[in-house]
Amino acid sequence: MIEALGGFPANVAAFACHGQVSKADYETVLIPDIEKRLLEHDKVRIYYETAADFAGVDAGAAWEDAKVGFTHFLRWERFAVVTDVEWIKQAVKLVGFLMPGHLRTFTPDEAQLARDWVVK
Repeated sequence: MIEALGGFPANVAAFACHGQVSKADYETVLIPDIEKRLLEHDKVRIYYETAADFAGVDAGAAWEDAKVGFTHFLRWERFAVVTDVEWIKQAVKLVGFLMPGHLRTFTPDEAQLARDWVVK
């Protein structure tokens, strides 16, 4: 499940991932939220965290993630990923050198630092 998080400026789309994340989660929560923000802002920032109960991502969800990421590739300004999941950290490193904006990973203990960084 993907949960949209509040308390961020309008140009920041913020999400927490719980349990098993599915393609439907992307289609009903994440993508509509991002698309709405992109209508209002030239560049959007993303805050993305895996919650303590995060169990993984379905293949369909991974595909939706890649599609939304590359569809709006030049419109990402900052991307903060808060996780202790090793494969996510490695994926962020792999994509990070291609991304035009700033992309950083943070540990769960650094969640507030990540929130501060993504909005500054």
